[in-house]
Amino acid sequence: MDKIQAFVNEQLKENVPEFNIGDSVRVHNRIKEGAKTRTQMYEGTVIAKHGGGISETFTVRRVSYGCGVEKTFPIHSPNVEKVEVIRRGVARRAKLYYLRDRVGKAAKVKEKI
Repeated sequence: MDKIQAFVNEQLKENVPEFNIGDSVRVHNRIKEGAKTRTQMYEGTVIAKHGGGISETFTVRRVSYGCGVEKTFPIHSPNVEKVEVIRRGVARRAKLYYLRDRVGKAAKVKEKI
C-alpha cells in the first residue's frame, strides 16, 4: 500500500488552482492530435466538484450554439494546463445541477462582490 501512496503523491500537482462551485472559469486543455499537440480553451461555469486526492474532478457547463455542454476535467491531469477564474460566483449549494433546466438569464449565477 505504501508504494501505491508514493506513486499517487508523485502524480499530484504542486499548484492546484483555487476555484469554487459557481465560478466562471477558462480551462486550458491540452489536446493531442496525431503527432501534434495544441491547447484548447473551454469556458463555462463550474457546477460540481467530486472526490479528493488524485481522483478529484470538476464539471464545467456552457451553452454552445443553443445546446448545453458539460465537460468533466481531472484537476491533477497533465492535460489540464491551467484553470483561470474569470469571475467569482455565489453558490448556496454544492452541486448546481438545477442550471440544466434554466435558459438565458435564469441560468446565470450571481457574482461575488
